[in-house]
Amino acid sequence: MSHATRAYLPAAGLDLFLPLYDPLVKLLGADRARKKLFEQATVQPHQRVLDIGSGTGTFAVAIKRWVPSAVVIGLDPDPKALARSRRKADRAGLSIRFDQGFANALPYSDTYFDRVFSSLMFHHLPRDTKLATLREVRRVLKPGGSLHLLDFVQEGAQSHNPLARWIHSSERMQDNSCEQILDWMHEAGLVEPRMLGSDQPIFGKIIYLTARSSG
Repeated sequence: MSHATRAYLPAAGLDLFLPLYDPLVKLLGADRARKKLFEQATVQPHQRVLDIGSGTGTFAVAIKRWVPSAVVIGLDPDPKALARSRRKADRAGLSIRFDQGFANALPYSDTYFDRVFSSLMFHHLPRDTKLATLREVRRVLKPGGSLHLLDFVQEGAQSHNPLARWIHSSERMQDNSCEQILDWMHEAGLVEPRMLGSDQPIFGKIIYLTARSSG
């Protein structure tokens, strides 16, 4: 199925809001959360890194700045977000590849990446593609490579904060619990799935999870 005929959720929910995406994400504290996610991954020089659901490329650009020798690739289905990503990398003078594609059909060879990141993206996926996405992550990870996942969890729907309740109101959030994601990681063939921590920024509870490829 072509990219043009597959449905996806744009980075900002609607194309109209795409210019506001970066400042809103920064205001909500996502940059700090992503830096923490990156530090948990201990990316080494010259490793291959994939950011799935890379949106407007902010995290991919940051990874390349933090580890300049790393090979960084961002993947997203949204061509408008990808165009912004490429302009952002060009302005920063950074060599980053941004590909159009879907997380449950990664266009990469087996055992290609040392690290795979998913930041505030997993909850966007329909339930029937979440396990398939994790299986694809396992496939493209090198033996001993690791997945590092940051996402909202459904507990945010009970928050007293109206913003958090609104963000967590999607029906796709209903099965986005720590326990369920860890179970999917295990079912996908990833090993040692575990939660590394959680935070409670203004947009609701977020968790940091990791698992690795066997070998």
